[in-house]
Amino acid sequence: MCAAESTVRPAPLAGIALAGLTLALAMAAFMQVLDSTIANVAIPTIAGNLGASSSQGTWVITSFSVSNAIALPLTAWLSKRFGEVRLFLYSTLLFVIASFLCGISSNLTSLIAFRVIQGLVAGPMMPLSQSLLLRNYPIAKRSMALSIWSMTVVVAPIFGPVLGGYISDNFHWGWIFFINVPVGCLVMLLCRRLLRGCETTIEKSPMNYVGLALLALGVGALQLMLDRGKELDWFNSNEIITLSIIAAVALSLLVAWEITDSNPIVDFTLFRSHNFCIGVFGISLTMLVYYGTIVLIPLLLQDYLGYTATIAGLAAAPIGILPVLLNPLIGKNAHRLDMRVVATISYLVFATCFYMRTSFSPLMDFRFVALPQFIQGIAVACFFMPMTSIAFTDMKPRQLAAASSLYNFLRTLSASIGVSVTITLWERRESVHHTFLAEHISVFNPIARKSLAYLQTLGLTYEQAKGYIADGITQQGFFIAANEIFWLCSVLLTSMIVLIWFARPKNDGAPVDTGGAH
Repeated sequence: MCAAESTVRPAPLAGIALAGLTLALAMAAFMQVLDSTIANVAIPTIAGNLGASSSQGTWVITSFSVSNAIALPLTAWLSKRFGEVRLFLYSTLLFVIASFLCGISSNLTSLIAFRVIQGLVAGPMMPLSQSLLLRNYPIAKRSMALSIWSMTVVVAPIFGPVLGGYISDNFHWGWIFFINVPVGCLVMLLCRRLLRGCETTIEKSPMNYVGLALLALGVGALQLMLDRGKELDWFNSNEIITLSIIAAVALSLLVAWEITDSNPIVDFTLFRSHNFCIGVFGISLTMLVYYGTIVLIPLLLQDYLGYTATIAGLAAAPIGILPVLLNPLIGKNAHRLDMRVVATISYLVFATCFYMRTSFSPLMDFRFVALPQFIQGIAVACFFMPMTSIAFTDMKPRQLAAASSLYNFLRTLSASIGVSVTITLWERRESVHHTFLAEHISVFNPIARKSLAYLQTLGLTYEQAKGYIADGITQQGFFIAANEIFWLCSVLLTSMIVLIWFARPKNDGAPVDTGGAH
């Protein structure tokens, strides 16, 4: 099956060919999302091996995220200039090469340089894997395709830290990047064969250099601000203040310029679609909450319950079980379902799971962590496909690449904001609770005196006993702060139900026609 713009249409894909294309495009999306998280837990190992500090090693993550954030909105223009199929194949090939070069890097400078390249070429992979999938599926099966594709967004961030920790513990860290090579080669072989003759119309529109400069400056400054804010104590740092001013001015000018330009890099006219606005806002706020807690929960488990990176990852892994079972079922019956009802179920389950976490404590066991993760799989299965379906309801074939790139860009940016905001809020609320709890620990408090005496009977010195109690206060402070964040997340996700019902359903109840050709 090919795009509507093709003048000669090959026979529609079906059976094994359609399954092969779905697998290839899902693997491409999985690989790209995985690579944004897999290096996180391996930073100490990489930095130590290359003779750098851990703070310098964080640029391995920052360099990828900044370049990827800049490249994502460019996908629409590049797709028109080179064609969606050709751009996807080129991006995948360059991603494989960049991954290999990352793996053989002998110093931090070269690794960061190759990570920048990797982030740039990875930008088009996610939105194009989505748009190509939608273009080449029959209308009646597009919801099923979205269900399968959306699982990559869920599973990859869970597998990333576990796989990264296992590789760095047992093999050379380069294998974190080398694993992309065989997967990427398989994706290219399948897509080159299955998408032959399915190229979209090429439009040689001029490059909007002013828009490109404003995009790179604004997004780059914003991403750097988010990545370095925690390390530099946010707006107490002149660097963060400068970056925030640059980002605000550049992005404001970008919007003004792109609205009036005849060849925009970022098509803001897409927001004229009622459902696209609701879908983008829904995915953005949810990813802000969802990704923030994806980072928060493993930190809580590793730093204050003594879990290893692998065990913490396994505690989060049950979230991927139910989507594997439910996504195909929801996709198959999507034409009978109102996506607003499905999304409402998702938000109710999300809110319930976050409320369950508000009773996290230092005494909880593995099951207490894993159970909400398992149940949350229902919410995940009922969220990504319906939200994408709602957002793309009114999109025409020629708008697919632009809509997908803008949708995924804002999703990615919201996830970055969510991580920064969540971790900062967590640490600051801990400081508040630490101060409050410490006020009750003094020689005049009989319970405190009794506790100190008891610890000394166990063989601790007076100073060691005080240190043990201080560590306990810190642990309690972080757990209370985390519970407050979980409660806030529960409230926010519940309130999102109101927004969803402002979306307009398909009048005929059919699956979303986001491609137009079949």
